[in-house]
Amino acid sequence: MAPRPAYPVFDAQSALQKVQAAEDAWNTRDPERVALAYTEDSVWRNRDTHLTGRDAIVAFLRQKWARELDYALRKELWSYSGNRIGVRFQYECRDARGQWWRSYGNELWEFAEDGLMRRREASINDVAIAESERRIFGARPEQERGAGLPEAARPLSLPVF
Repeated sequence: MAPRPAYPVFDAQSALQKVQAAEDAWNTRDPERVALAYTEDSVWRNRDTHLTGRDAIVAFLRQKWARELDYALRKELWSYSGNRIGVRFQYECRDARGQWWRSYGNELWEFAEDGLMRRREASINDVAIAESERRIFGARPEQERGAGLPEAARPLSLPVF
């Protein structure tokens, strides 16, 4: 098996490296490649779906990317401790009808000693957006690595009621 880019116990640098590697892999939309980052018996919760094992992960991702067209993802390190990493993320995609979606989520990751993820729990919310509201266009360019998630412009002050 090829070496993983970072192993537990994580520090700030290795946690950031692990998050970027996950973002890069998911942006390939290659289920077999993505699944190699997980243990053979990895346990997932993705929204209301519960999976166990690489074969189930591959099948899930094939279905996901068959319906989530032009998928593009950004991940950001939220926290880390020992063999665990917390991540927040956004991704955008369109469905077969052409409706664009932005999905916001948080993931909790737990790693085995060999650097493979043995547990992934993801909570995700979807928002319909117009194509003109898109903020994520393909994989993250090299010059944007380390930047946070794309955020909407925020008002300078709160409205007074």
